Amino acid sequence: MKDDEPFLLNDPDRLKALAHPMRRRMLTHLNLHGPATSTTLGELLGAKTGTTSYHLRQLEKYGFIEEIPERSTGRERWWRRATLPRDMRLPTPDELAPEDRPALEEFHRIGYEEDRVLFERFPAAFRADPAWARGSRGLARMTKEELNEFYEAYIALLMKYGHPADDAPPGSRPVYVRMFTLPADED
Repeated sequence: MKDDEPFLLNDPDRLKALAHPMRRRMLTHLNLHGPATSTTLGELLGAKTGTTSYHLRQLEKYGFIEEIPERSTGRERWWRRATLPRDMRLPTPDELAPEDRPALEEFHRIGYEEDRVLFERFPAAFRADPAWARGSRGLARMTKEELNEFYEAYIALLMKYGHPADDAPPGSRPVYVRMFTLPADED
């Protein structure tokens, strides 16, 4: 699969693996700060090494992280984020069996909770450095087809201007980017 092709994350077991708050925090840490051990992650997340080891094994099982063999010694295992497609998409509920839909709902619930925390951090980040904390809100009238085109253009922009950590130009920083749409006439 080419890096620019969308990858549909429609395996319910993989969704369940990502629908766990500690695993998501681990992935975020590995993505932002690079490789770590279960001990390091346990200290950062306030968890026991056995707990972090279990969750790391689950993330490895589903291909989200990988061990760094050349850096691991004895009982100390180093982990990094696996190379995954940059454009990962979630299925719609009708693309999953009814018994697998709760995993998708839990994935969204945890993700939206993370987003809420980010939105609460926005005012302070904007005061500190408005060049790095950008916000936009709007209302637009679109057909479903136009909304889909808008969404695809948005993803294309993320792919164009976002860089993997190992290919980022000097001066770049990791930034959280969120875009969401919902009907305004259902308020």
